[in-house]
Amino acid sequence: MKKSKILLLTFLALSIVAIACVTINIYFPEAAVQKTAEEIVDEVRKADEEGKEKKDKEIIHSSFSLVPAAYAQEEERVSSPKIRALKQSLKDKEPLLLPFFEKGNIGEGNDGFIYVRNEDNLTLKEKADLRRLTKDVNGERENLYSEVAKALDIDSGQIPRIQKIFAKRWIENSRTGWWIQKEDGQWERKS
Repeated sequence: MKKSKILLLTFLALSIVAIACVTINIYFPEAAVQKTAEEIVDEVRKADEEGKEKKDKEIIHSSFSLVPAAYAQEEERVSSPKIRALKQSLKDKEPLLLPFFEKGNIGEGNDGFIYVRNEDNLTLKEKADLRRLTKDVNGERENLYSEVAKALDIDSGQIPRIQKIFAKRWIENSRTGWWIQKEDGQWERKS
């Protein structure tokens, strides 16, 4: 009898611990990641002036709204020296990527990375440059996603979710005619 009570109490204690762990791991600041992805991708891709003017109006409007102090932290930009350096490096490489996007040599993947799609009509040097550039950009994007996770205090196991959010923004910010990967893995030209 005593043994069964101990087993029952042990089972209940372990169940409570398991439920608590699941509850802790469920929290994911999706809105903060989306906002961060929007800011970073827009800056790297140099969003058009209309988008900038719209954001400026939103910033002016939000500065006059009555925002409770509890939400003040959400309004801050997610940044760190590493994030700023990665963002600047990606921004510097963007002009080098543009011709390859325009010619259809690379495309935006649905996982937040770029992929070589076609090397036809490229010289050996251009192929080597494209492969090196793709590897460099993907490495920097991978580091960026990790740094965003650190800055937002997100478990590293959640980085694939961060990548998906960024991927959506990279694809949204792609130009018409660029190759993009749909959710089912199929590639299409953005219309």
